[in-house]
Amino acid sequence: MPTNRLLAKEEVATYVNLLLEAAMNEGGQERVFDVRDQLETVLRIYRGNADLRDALVNPAYSPEQRGRLAANVFEGVDPLVNSVIAVMAERGNLGKLSAVVSSFNETSEEKLGVCVVDVTTVVSLDDELRTVITDKLSKDLGKNVVLREHIDKSILGGIIMSTHGKRIDASVASQLERTRNVLTESNDGGEC
Repeated sequence: MPTNRLLAKEEVATYVNLLLEAAMNEGGQERVFDVRDQLETVLRIYRGNADLRDALVNPAYSPEQRGRLAANVFEGVDPLVNSVIAVMAERGNLGKLSAVVSSFNETSEEKLGVCVVDVTTVVSLDDELRTVITDKLSKDLGKNVVLREHIDKSILGGIIMSTHGKRIDASVASQLERTRNVLTESNDGGEC
């Protein structure tokens, strides 16, 4: 007899496989990355709104009502993602959304043979720098690398790269913060 943990894992795998197969059939790698981005958007909205989370698990609503509510709330997202989110809400599985997103990201990267790296800079990367970063990361990671580029003026300059929970922060803002910390902590009572 399967345990609750095993059943939960199987449910997550079912949602992930459904999303991945549909995305691959609809447009390959680009479609998979679109679905990935949409799932992450849905997860951010879901995590950021306690009232929404409560409503989507409220036993006073029928499964059909929870499904319609989820479909309406996420109406602007990709239809494939919307339909899966609605089914998850109907079945009371939205508590597994984080696991679905994480597993989708890992499974899709494995299936496509790539590693997705988030790269944040102040300005857009030019083609030459994009190639240098991609080649270096591909060599270091031993996989083909796909960059997801982000612009953030608050980092002042430099670059932040992250993948799979690992982060390299070579931004000017973080270097200034480290310098500020060193200067405030190294007050040894001597003259300036």
